[in-house]
This record gives sequence, C-alpha cells and structure tokens, in this order.
Amino acid sequence: MRFLTSFFDRLVQRYLPDAFLFAIILTIFVYFLGVILTDNGPMEMVTHWGNGFWDLLAFGMQMSLVVVTGFILASTPVVKRFLAKLSDLAKTPGQAVMLVTFVALVACLINYGFGLVVGALFAVHVAKRVPAVDYRILIASAYSGMLIWHGGFSGSVPLLIATPGHFLEDTMGIIPVVDTLFSPFNIFIVITLLITLPFFNRYLLKGADPISPTNTSLWKEESKEIVNAAVAQPTTPAERMENSRVLSLLIGLMGLLFVGYHFVMNGFDLNINIVNFIFLFLGIILHGTPRRFLDTVSDGVKNAGGIIVQFPFYAGIMGMMDSSGLSEQISLWFVSFSTAATLPIFTFISAGIVNVFVPSGGGQWAVQGPIMIQAALEIGADTAKTAMAVAWGDAWTNMIQPFWALPVLAIAGLKIRDIMGFCVMILMFSFIPIALGLLLF
Repeated sequence: MRFLTSFFDRLVQRYLPDAFLFAIILTIFVYFLGVILTDNGPMEMVTHWGNGFWDLLAFGMQMSLVVVTGFILASTPVVKRFLAKLSDLAKTPGQAVMLVTFVALVACLINYGFGLVVGALFAVHVAKRVPAVDYRILIASAYSGMLIWHGGFSGSVPLLIATPGHFLEDTMGIIPVVDTLFSPFNIFIVITLLITLPFFNRYLLKGADPISPTNTSLWKEESKEIVNAAVAQPTTPAERMENSRVLSLLIGLMGLLFVGYHFVMNGFDLNINIVNFIFLFLGIILHGTPRRFLDTVSDGVKNAGGIIVQFPFYAGIMGMMDSSGLSEQISLWFVSFSTAATLPIFTFISAGIVNVFVPSGGGQWAVQGPIMIQAALEIGADTAKTAMAVAWGDAWTNMIQPFWALPVLAIAGLKIRDIMGFCVMILMFSFIPIALGLLLF
C-alpha cells in the first residue's frame, strides 16, 4: 500500500497538469482520435467541437452555484458551529479520514450535488480539528463519495428509465427502481462501499507524508460577524436596507415556503436546483442581513472560476465524442465479444472509459444507452442490470476525471494533482465490489 500510494502520488504530482490544461489536452486527444478512427475530417471535428461547446451552460451555472451557495451556507455561524461539533468525533488522522469518507458517501447517496458540497465543507472543518491528518487524502476521501452517487437516489439513469415517456421506453419499457436502485446487486455494491471504503481511505495514510492545509479561504478563523461588528452604524436609508434583518427574513421565508411546496407536490425530489435553492435561502436567513450575505457572496464567487472556464471545454469534448461516433465505436467494440452473462461487466468498463470523455451521467446515457440496451435484448442479458452497469461505469471513473472534482477543489483550495494520486488508488479498489456485484447477482 505504501509503495503504490507513494508511486501514484509522485507520478501525478510530477506529470499531471492543472485541471484546465488537462481539459485542453483531452480536447486535442479526442480531436485527433476522431480524425484517425472515424470518417470525420479535421474540419468536421472542429465543427462538432464548436457546436457542442456551449451545451453545458445551464449545468455549469448549476455547479458554480453549488460552490457559491455551499460557501455561503458554510460561512454562517450556525453551520460553522454544527460542522465543528460533528468534526469533534474525529480524534486521530485515521478517524478523520474514515469520518469524512462515510459522511461524503451518505450525502452523495442522498444527492450528488449535496454530497459534493457537504463532503468538501466537512473535510475542511475536520482538518481544523485534526491538523495532523494529510489534507490531500482528506479531500480525496470527501470526493470519493461521488463513487456512490449513480447507485443512489439522484442517479440519473435509474430515475430516467423509471419515468414514463423516457426516450428508450419503446425499446426497454419502464423499469421501476425496485429493479435498479433496490436490486440485490445494487444494494450489495452500495453497502460494500459504505463499509469498506472508509477503511481503505484510512490505509492510504500509510503511503503518504502528511500535508497540512494552506491555501483555502475557509481555513481562516475570523468570522464575518466580527468584521462587520466594527462597521459604523448605518445612517442612510440605503444602508439601513442593506443591514435590515427583516428583508432577509422575508425573502428567506418565501424561499423556504417554496421548498416546502416542492416536496409536498413532488415527494423527496432533491435535485440539484432544489439543493442550490435550499442552500441559498438558508444562507440569506442565517447571515442575518443582506450586507453580510453579499460580502460572503463576493468571497464565494472567487472559488467558482475554474468551473466557469472549464465546463465549456468538456461540453466541446462531449460534442466531438457524440457527433463523430467515437462513443458508439467504443461501446460496440465491447459488445462484440460480450455474452448475456458478461455484458453488464463489459458495459461497466466501457462506460468507465466513455465517462472520461463524456463526464455527464445523463449525456452518457443518451449516447451509450441505446447501444447497450439493444445489445442486451439481442443476447438475452438483463436490461436493468445493463442500464445500472452504465450508471456505475459513469460513477467509477469520476475518480480520475477532474470534471466533478472542480467544486470540491474550489472549496478545499487545492489543485487536481494534490488528490489525483490517491483517487487512482480509490479507483482501483472500487472496481472490486462493483465488478463482484455485477457478476455474482
């Protein structure tokens, strides 16, 4: 363990560039791959790239707000005290890593956006309580919660195919979540990861020299309330409105009233928009005044820069993969040597490869789902398990794809190379329970 962890850590630290450069290199790689392996010419690949470049604008905004609203809520005195109290459960570096891993896994099981923010924010607070812990491994442990998201309650594939009118309904019908999320193989994978991953991440500590946290804005101990206390009392009508608790309370309660209405009408539909909505309006209420809230927003927006710039590049990569037929070629190659028994595991591996280039669960299903489901029907494989194999493949290689790590890294104040060596180890370990679940059940 010490040798492997140290090896991948040194390798990544030396050769892995910044996440933005990673996206550029991946863009160039997919471009030449498309020119060489498909019938698309150089200009056609450029066209595919440009046409897809802005396809993730809405999603990029959602993920930017995940970072900003998470920062806003985490900066409130009430949440700071709660996270600090919960982090007191960890007394040693090993306990710190295990606690952060378990909390992140449970949070991502509920909702991936919620889990990303909670895991990262909680890791920062735990690091304050246990400064001897390797901060990089702690943040990697927080990010490892994303392994479980597509087998949880916000999994886009199982929820989509359980919804009447989905685009593959004529081919595979409607598959209820009892056959996907609550199937024996999915429950086995989820429970196994919940139990074993905290221990595995703890053992990662044996292979690295502890690095303390440094460049994170959340690390500063001073409170916004202390800073604001020194500001002169408001004298003008504008200043009084900016410091009005009544205005914050009114708009905050209006937001929470809508949240309650949403859950009453839609059940426990904790999608990314409602998570951001909850975080935003709780932050408005708990900060007390509009001025304190806006000051915190200014600090939080600084953390979203990487997401704003990089997500369009990944959208362009997805455009090339989809429009050129590269994703289809990868999927068909795995199908060519699969049987009814082995199709789920090969689907899982192929989905993991495709996810490196198309890091969006819904987008990947739109590209890969029709191919894999048609293959499952032709060779007599289980369509529900095949669909979940795509889902688990998408979640699995999130560990080596910076796309989803950007919000976590923004909150933690780290670079992708700081955690990627440990994430490679997590990737290799997690293959075992996922593969066993798909093969044995």
